[in-house]
Amino acid sequence: MTISSALHNAMAGLTVTSRSADIVSSNIANAATEGYGVRRLETASMLTSGDGAGVRVAGVSRQADLVLIGQRRDADAALAHSNLAAGFHGQIEALIGTPDDPSSLSARRDAFEASLVSAANRPDSQSRLTAVHDDAVRLTEKFNQISEGIQATRLTADEKINDAVDMLNTTLRQISDLNADIRANQGGGRDISALLDHQQRLIDQISPLIPLRERRDSSGMVTLYSADGISVVDGVAAEFSFTPTPVIDADMTLENGGLERLYVDGRPVALSGTQASLAGGELQALFAQRDEWSVTAQSRLDAVARDLVSRFDAASLDPSISATDAGLFTDAGSRFDPANEVGFSANIRVNAAISPDQGGAVWRLRDGLGATSEGPPGDPTFLNGLLAALQQDQPTQSGGFSTAVRSFYDLTTDFLSLHGLARQSAETDQGFAASRHASLKEAELAKGVDTDQEMQRLLLIEQAFAANAKMIQAAEDMLDQLMRI
Repeated sequence: MTISSALHNAMAGLTVTSRSADIVSSNIANAATEGYGVRRLETASMLTSGDGAGVRVAGVSRQADLVLIGQRRDADAALAHSNLAAGFHGQIEALIGTPDDPSSLSARRDAFEASLVSAANRPDSQSRLTAVHDDAVRLTEKFNQISEGIQATRLTADEKINDAVDMLNTTLRQISDLNADIRANQGGGRDISALLDHQQRLIDQISPLIPLRERRDSSGMVTLYSADGISVVDGVAAEFSFTPTPVIDADMTLENGGLERLYVDGRPVALSGTQASLAGGELQALFAQRDEWSVTAQSRLDAVARDLVSRFDAASLDPSISATDAGLFTDAGSRFDPANEVGFSANIRVNAAISPDQGGAVWRLRDGLGATSEGPPGDPTFLNGLLAALQQDQPTQSGGFSTAVRSFYDLTTDFLSLHGLARQSAETDQGFAASRHASLKEAELAKGVDTDQEMQRLLLIEQAFAANAKMIQAAEDMLDQLMRI
């Protein structure tokens, strides 16, 4: 080996160790940076003229466990889905209220029944008759409030879908733009690690919305598609489109054209139902909240309201009214028609005949809704009939309930229990999704920057740098001696 080749090798070694120190310092500095991939310097032997050989930088590789990252992204989507489901069912249960809540449906029901019992014991008491009226109004107002809350959750979901679509389109375009930058830089021999980091962070931003699959080709460009095969980024970004609905009523559904669906590149995509696409993430959960969960909750509520009104519509209950007149409760003032059950709970009202503020009188609770004058003040017959109608067992006609006979008390209890069970089930799924997500996230972080290992690498680099510097010093001393000969 000649002195010049030794000097050349030492200089090449200094260059590589200097670059290695730069890579290690970058790893340590970004130990807590989200989406950062550990860098490793790739080196190769460099043949020189004569019999010497040096070292050269072959490139910088970015370390990433794509299988683990894919599993963690699936967990991101599952956790977002379960969080939304648990939040929705908890919200519906809160709207209905638990029995210890004085404003709950069951508390309003109990108060109405208790006031009927009290009035039947003293039918001559105007204050007790007024209490029946007031508690009946509060009961109908609770139905109205729950229905309004359910429709509000549908509107909120619709608005969030629109926001999610905007975010998807913006982020997917950025991912596609980065593909072009990655290909150009890799083709020019430049390090693309920072671009890959940024692209991975963008993919992580949308992974809670849609479970994604990632594939990267030899040029470094990424292709993204959903778990069920819908292309999201393939050369160009897919275009998601959705038109939000400004107002949502109970009778508006996707099936009857009252609500908008999602489109991908102009093709309609169904995100609700048994064959839902893009399933498993927050976007699909938002459609389920708007088109399935809320619709089921509204249907059950309407069935409970229907059961209540039907108990007081029997022709034999009140001889003072005709068979076509409304009973104690009405559909916005009219007799309830079972064909118009959807959304009925938003329109249930107390009959104006007993409401003083609408020209009625509370004594009709004793004498009959169609009575034109007061009867015997001590006659509890009609009040006892109202109480018996509330307490009697009758089959439930709709709402997905079984057709078993129930009292109104039992039906409202079943109604609350069903939503309580749905909330508990959703929270169980949420706990499982959170545990799985945490374990996968921990495993991913464990494969990130290990600062102890990086510091050990830095010590080795320091030793290599010193050895190469010593080689240069030795070559310089030999050249000095030759110059003095």
